[in-house]
Amino acid sequence: MISRSSSIEKTRIISRRLFILVSAKVALLTGVTSRLYNLQISDKKKYEILSDKNRIREWKTPPQRGIITDYFDNILAENDRVFQVHLSLDEIKNFNKTIFRLKNILNLTEDEVKKIYKKKQKLKPWDTLVVSENLSWSQFSKLNLYLHDVEGTKPVLSTSRYYPYANDLVHIIGYVGEASSKDIKNKEEIEKNFVPGLKVGKSGIESSKEKTLIGSYGIKRYEVNASGKRISQLDYLKENQGDKVKITIDLEVQKFAQSLLKGKAGSICAMDIYTGEILAMASSPTYDPNKFTHGIANKDWNEIKANPLRPLINKSIAGLYSPGSTIKPLVALAALEYGIFNPEKLVECKGHKHPYELYGQKYHCWKKNGHGFMKLRNALKQSCDIYFYEVARLLGVDKLSVIAKKYGLGEKVLDDLFVEEKKGIVPSTKWKKKNLDQSWYLGETIITGIGQGYIQTSPLQLCLMTAQIANGGYKIKPQMIFDQKTSFEKIISNIEKNKIEKLHNNPNNIKFVLDAMFGSTNELYGTSFKSRHEDIKYQFAGKTGTSQVRRITEKDRELDLDLSEIEYKNRDHALFIAFAPYKNPRYSISILIEHGGSGSKAAAPLAKKLIKKIIDRHDLREQIRKKNIKLV
Repeated sequence: MISRSSSIEKTRIISRRLFILVSAKVALLTGVTSRLYNLQISDKKKYEILSDKNRIREWKTPPQRGIITDYFDNILAENDRVFQVHLSLDEIKNFNKTIFRLKNILNLTEDEVKKIYKKKQKLKPWDTLVVSENLSWSQFSKLNLYLHDVEGTKPVLSTSRYYPYANDLVHIIGYVGEASSKDIKNKEEIEKNFVPGLKVGKSGIESSKEKTLIGSYGIKRYEVNASGKRISQLDYLKENQGDKVKITIDLEVQKFAQSLLKGKAGSICAMDIYTGEILAMASSPTYDPNKFTHGIANKDWNEIKANPLRPLINKSIAGLYSPGSTIKPLVALAALEYGIFNPEKLVECKGHKHPYELYGQKYHCWKKNGHGFMKLRNALKQSCDIYFYEVARLLGVDKLSVIAKKYGLGEKVLDDLFVEEKKGIVPSTKWKKKNLDQSWYLGETIITGIGQGYIQTSPLQLCLMTAQIANGGYKIKPQMIFDQKTSFEKIISNIEKNKIEKLHNNPNNIKFVLDAMFGSTNELYGTSFKSRHEDIKYQFAGKTGTSQVRRITEKDRELDLDLSEIEYKNRDHALFIAFAPYKNPRYSISILIEHGGSGSKAAAPLAKKLIKKIIDRHDLREQIRKKNIKLV
């Protein structure tokens, strides 16, 4: 017989089990209900998005860069349409299978396949891999035909940069290349408009004007079926082209300048002495920027780097040279401005055997038999070193430094337009103490007076110096980006109203120097007399210069070797500065030929040709200028 207590206990156990069972069923039902609620209500948006992702593909289309033109609106940098293949790595389940299919469809070589795998190693799982940047139309068409069979693949209609005048403007325009992580980090406009395969400026104006040129990307949305094949295009946000950049360069003058430098290493610059507009800024040798657009081949890159004439360097702004005798007009002007030198003072130059002596140190003139007795004008005309040793001694390096900086030496000419531009060196007693922790010696002043020693200038700085002497001693701001507000008439008016900074104290001192430069080019015994123009229309005034690359020994003077007998790297640099036309100056130029020897033989003859070209183009430039003024 079962006791009552035992029966009660069994009932309790059964009740407890029933309760647990029912509770479990209720909990299960609640969970299912909750899940259904989340799926249908709470997470509806989430799963709609996931569903859309399965059936909708969104592709960003690269922005089109703005064009770059010259003063006459000739296109210097433009865009071509190109066909590309992109891979969305997070959409690919079997990467090897995808590449195998692409290889067969596009007829990729083994080297091309290796490059693809190499690229993938540098990317994150969600990145886009650019397989090819420049497909043929037949390849692109075939890919679109088999697109449904190649997962994660996007055929992209993109743009490619093209430079029609390639070598003639590479040091100015620069080139583009694929945006790096550094580019994205350093420039907000690149980060904002980044798409896979985006090309951005790597040098020159392409780089400095990136914000203006880059444009903005577009978006294409497609509906696809279960196989990934496109069914229809849903919507399209068109990419925007970047703004145009117009520069002051005259393409014809620039090309002509580059042709004058063919086979040489050097620079040619030309500038409007009032507006500061740069007509030409040639540097040689050059290279083809188009080779960089889709990634330069190792062979081409190594060839450029191995060139001893350094084609990658923009010699007009990044090349620094002793100015040689091209500094003498400024030395003469400084001495007159400070009133420490009488231009009528006679100094005798006796040649190599009777050098200028100071504290036992000898300083020679370039002319073997000497110039005889000279006054300042004749000394500048014939470029007598002995005379300028004396001028520099009385002037002092610190006073010369002040004037040199006033006239554009020792500072960047174009601000931050070119990151590679160098300031150069205008030495002084303080400069030497600060940079070398050494005292200044009088002998260093002597050689600075003929443009040797510590002083270092760029060709564009020399062009600016010449411009500011030629315009009567008024400060100008050089520019390469075209500005409609720049008006020649307004500048002349401001000069007359004393609204433009004067760099001189006495206008007669400027006139003296200009007249002496006229003599240097247009009078017998002038150092550039052989390069003069008989036609007054093209008549110019200039100053030759020879920059020593090594110390000249007594043995060198005795041998008196011809240029061809001297090793190339030991030859002097040849320089020339000038302004034209002489009667009504409007343009300044500077020419530098690396290891060209004498400025009178290697540089001045080029100036004769260049100035004619510039003057012949003047009327056309004026027509454009006046037309633009009316538009303002």
